[in-house]
Amino acid sequence: MIELTQIIKTDSEPEAYLTLPVDQRVRSRLRVTLDDGRDAGLFLPRGTLLRGGDRLSNGDGLVIEIIAADETVTTVRCDDLAGLARAAYHLGNRHVPLQVEQGWLRYLHDHVLDDMLRQMGLEPVVEQAPFEPEAGAYQQAAHGHHHGHEHTHPHEHSQ
Repeated sequence: MIELTQIIKTDSEPEAYLTLPVDQRVRSRLRVTLDDGRDAGLFLPRGTLLRGGDRLSNGDGLVIEIIAADETVTTVRCDDLAGLARAAYHLGNRHVPLQVEQGWLRYLHDHVLDDMLRQMGLEPVVEQAPFEPEAGAYQQAAHGHHHGHEHTHPHEHSQ
């Protein structure tokens, strides 16, 4: 089993990819299967939040890139910043993990929350997309900053 113990910054081409949903990207200890079928384990500092595009290594030069898996999410787009702030306030008041971007919010799909936002005059859209929530108070994104944009990955990887 490959032991992934380090978050690294490198531009070198990854040897393999690891596609994970958000509930697994917040775990510091986890047995996983790389997209190419090899077994691996995450042994990372507690409180680490992995983001799509992060790179992991075993300390021997192996580079594995994290892919944020598509999940069933709700996305709310709104040009009215006050309306978007109001939605973020009400979602945050319910302790909902939330991705906050320019002009839109995203959370893991919940029809009750969708109905609440509709009552506020917003139009939630259920879709399949990566979910990159804000790091919590006790979590730190692996690369120390928030992306501020959606990621697309031009490479092909096996599943």
